[in-house]
Amino acid sequence: MQLSDFDYELPQELIAQFPLSSRSSSKLLVVQQDKDQTNPTFQDSYFKDIIHLLKKGDLLVFNDTKVIPARIHGFKPTGGKIEILVERILNENQVLCQIKSSKAILPSAPLHLGNPSSPTIVTVIERQTITHPITSDVEVSPFYIIEFPDNALEMLHTIGELPLPPYIRHSANSDDENRYQTIYAANPGAVAAPTAGLHFDENILLQLQKKGVDIAKLTLHVGSGTFSPVRYEDLSSHQMHFERYVIPPETRSAIHLAQSQKRRIISVGTTSLRALESSVTMGDNGDTNLFITPGYQFQVVDALITNFHLPKSTLLMLVSAFSGYQSIKQAYQHAIEKKYRFFSYGDAMFLERSST
Repeated sequence: MQLSDFDYELPQELIAQFPLSSRSSSKLLVVQQDKDQTNPTFQDSYFKDIIHLLKKGDLLVFNDTKVIPARIHGFKPTGGKIEILVERILNENQVLCQIKSSKAILPSAPLHLGNPSSPTIVTVIERQTITHPITSDVEVSPFYIIEFPDNALEMLHTIGELPLPPYIRHSANSDDENRYQTIYAANPGAVAAPTAGLHFDENILLQLQKKGVDIAKLTLHVGSGTFSPVRYEDLSSHQMHFERYVIPPETRSAIHLAQSQKRRIISVGTTSLRALESSVTMGDNGDTNLFITPGYQFQVVDALITNFHLPKSTLLMLVSAFSGYQSIKQAYQHAIEKKYRFFSYGDAMFLERSST
């Protein structure tokens, strides 16, 4: 398939700019497959009704990553303004990041971050290069390694701000500090929220546990690459970004037990799904660049809770692979006609895995 196969027209007013007053009041589109996977039916519901879609014995897998204050404003010694978006914390003092500047940043250059009157001074260590796995072309990466004078994560909490997605037009505020995190976020390291999990509140989790739905957690630190555009019409030329994941032993045990008893494994979000499917070949701890497109054979996940994704995005390709290209195409058209809210602060879908 080609990149253009995953394009669609979305009215700008359907891009959710703010969260709703309560997490579970968002809408939920339930996509139900027909036998031939070509004529799905759609049930318009609310997220709180997820309780009725899940059944005793289902295993619900969450991503417990926590968004860090990864956006930092600063300036060069010459006075030119810069903006840094941290991609990953590499070690105690160093991070991988993108730097927005009017001119190229040179290695060993000092950068002044945070308060201009008492800035934090960091040093650019190097700019990465990337070798394309297919063409072997070497190109300059948009990422730099910079070094902080002290613990990088602690300093980010002092000088950084929450990195809202590029399609959200307001600066992060106190509401975002709360609502752009899942209620179970525990392991700092993401620069974007695993947004399917934003709909869950304490009451829903309690009711699911009372119903006998099993809950397990893994960690995949979502990177800024989740927003990176696919640049090639031929999808085989796209190089997927890497994201670090860890599946704890107790979660692996829960997965094995559910599979042995033929119970459903339901992924909360595409990030949990990528970690689970990556683990089949990579094990329970690694850096995945798994690129899922139609034709991929899923081996772990049976159902998926997810938000609506950007046109031409790798995540739209993933859900098309999971639930069928035509089913997703029709579901998105239905959602647009019914004025569902799209993207990070938007509404959700419940998808079953296609049998084709």
